[in-house]
Amino acid sequence: MRAGPILVYVSGVAFFCVMDAVMKHLVGTHPAIMATFWRYVMAIIFILPFWWREGCPAVKRSGLPVNMLRGITIAVSAVLFFWSLSILPLAEVVTIAFIAPLLIPPLAALIIGERMERGSVLAGLLGFLGVIVAVGFDWRGVGEERLLAVGAALLAALAYALTIVFTRMRAAADGPSILSLLGALFPIAIIGPVMLWMVPAGERLPTMATLPWFFAAGLTGAVALQFIARAYARAEAQILAPFEYTALFWASLIGWLFFAEPVAPRTWAGAAIIITACLWQTRQSVKAA
Repeated sequence: MRAGPILVYVSGVAFFCVMDAVMKHLVGTHPAIMATFWRYVMAIIFILPFWWREGCPAVKRSGLPVNMLRGITIAVSAVLFFWSLSILPLAEVVTIAFIAPLLIPPLAALIIGERMERGSVLAGLLGFLGVIVAVGFDWRGVGEERLLAVGAALLAALAYALTIVFTRMRAAADGPSILSLLGALFPIAIIGPVMLWMVPAGERLPTMATLPWFFAAGLTGAVALQFIARAYARAEAQILAPFEYTALFWASLIGWLFFAEPVAPRTWAGAAIIITACLWQTRQSVKAA
């Protein structure tokens, strides 16, 4: 395979890490669901030019059911992930989210009938062990809030893995601009009513001081979605998924520079186990192909 789709994918991962850092800043002072809603509203501003540049392609009615499911998983994953960022260090949340690529093969087998190899099950178990190492559970010293944050990050990873499967199903047919557009419109429609119900009226709008941060989250998220969608239109999910792990470098660097978050040795150890499991899984998949 040419390196093109891989480089595009890695660029998308880098932009997502920048967006995660911006969102970590925002959820420190705003409800996570409110910050997530406005992140997608701002993303629309930057997605529309991509859609216009590609000739304003129409949304295919046949693809709406899958894209609606994709929108639901995007919304769930984003809210849970961003909320966990308000509790846990950036690099730790990203490391926990590394479990997502291990979930893609069984979900793809279940949803779209892809063949699942026995090695995928073993890789999944090894990857979960890596998550436990990364989190460093000491049951006597772990508070309820931290446990909830870890659980939220794991559920976010599951929802993200579903998103990847749905993206792969529609990437070639819809194209990156439609996927990006619907990947923002559906979460807005889903999160908006929940935000109106959960967030007090006085806390629903960005302030003038935080508005540039919401714009930055929208811009980096929109660019990242474009890169990811273009990569998945040209390569299989099982080939690209392991390159999610380049996020650890960016998350660690950004967390250290902007949030003074040192990366614990257990995080690196857990990440190494998860990365090894996924690279081995990819090798087995390539051999079986």
